Amino acid sequence: MEKNNPVSILFWGRVKIKYAASYYTFSKGSQFQNLIHKLKYHNKQEIGIALGRHFGESLKNSEFFKDIDLIIPVPLHPKKEKIRGYNQANLVAIGLSKSMQKPVQTANLIRLVHTDSQTKKNKLERWQNVESIFELMDPTLLENKHILLVDDVVTTGSTLESCAHAILKAEGAQVSIATLAYA
Repeated sequence: MEKNNPVSILFWGRVKIKYAASYYTFSKGSQFQNLIHKLKYHNKQEIGIALGRHFGESLKNSEFFKDIDLIIPVPLHPKKEKIRGYNQANLVAIGLSKSMQKPVQTANLIRLVHTDSQTKKNKLERWQNVESIFELMDPTLLENKHILLVDDVVTTGSTLESCAHAILKAEGAQVSIATLAYA
């Protein structure tokens, strides 16, 4: 694992991230795209946990992720989570937690606004769609902690950036990022 990988570079000059990594590079038509699609749209929740667990095995052996205190998945808006029935980022976080032996926290970082899907938006539209839509319920719970922020896929990084800005309002907090795929 390299410190200055394409995922880390994505956040340079945007938000202070300690480390960032993705398990796969996402390519259209690949078997991995098929797995992510099944996870997100076909209720194949076990895929998220299994991939998270495998990814966690590599992360726990990396010097960059050894001091993680807490794993936080990117939250869905309650309306979207009710429609889907689950949060795929949370499933990945559960798998990571099993391998890395770190707790998952899902109730502190919340999504305030229900937004449109990002899939058909360009970089600027994606950022405008998620700007300031996340908030910490209790910043003191994250003070002086190294947080592993988790999502399924990173494309432009706008959602993760917005989440990281919210988390970094906690005094002394540090954020690293882990996603299953980099598109």
